[in-house]
Amino acid sequence: MTETLLPSTPSQTVGPYLHIGLAWADGAFAVPEGTPGAVWIRGRVFDGDGNACPDAMIETWQADPQGRFDHPDAPGPVAPGWRGFGRSDTTTGEFAIHTVVPGAIPDSGGAPQAPHIDVSVFARGLLHRLVTRIYFPEFEGANGADPVLNSVAPQRRNSLIARPAVDGYTFDIALRGEHETVFFDV
Repeated sequence: MTETLLPSTPSQTVGPYLHIGLAWADGAFAVPEGTPGAVWIRGRVFDGDGNACPDAMIETWQADPQGRFDHPDAPGPVAPGWRGFGRSDTTTGEFAIHTVVPGAIPDSGGAPQAPHIDVSVFARGLLHRLVTRIYFPEFEGANGADPVLNSVAPQRRNSLIARPAVDGYTFDIALRGEHETVFFDV
């Protein structure tokens, strides 16, 4: 008896139906409305041709203002009502996350990291999520000492820094192209 090997089934990309089953009513609220110091982080996701992706999804995970995560292994209690996780689709042309600027956290060796938000990007054509970070312009000194940000080529670091906006910040994500956002291999 001879064994016949069949070809592999091709991998499936994530999306394009993320907004149908993975969004929820308060997903964009990493903190409740009325939280002191809350801001909106809004942005668009662009494909390699510079077109906005109307079927992407953004997830954020971050520390509270004191630099603590809502996780069983994290030291100390988090701020009351803290979730620290947000999810937004781009069906309106942009994503929006209602949150607060996080506090600084230590890296695995204990060195301080600048305040930042971890971001996962899911979109059509991707086999796996893309991971990036949002840093804040007002922490220029901390950003300059951040070990992760310093691992990025100087001319590309600006793709990780949010821009101030009226009600918070703007952070656009370019999946490819001349202004591609820096993504991390995690």
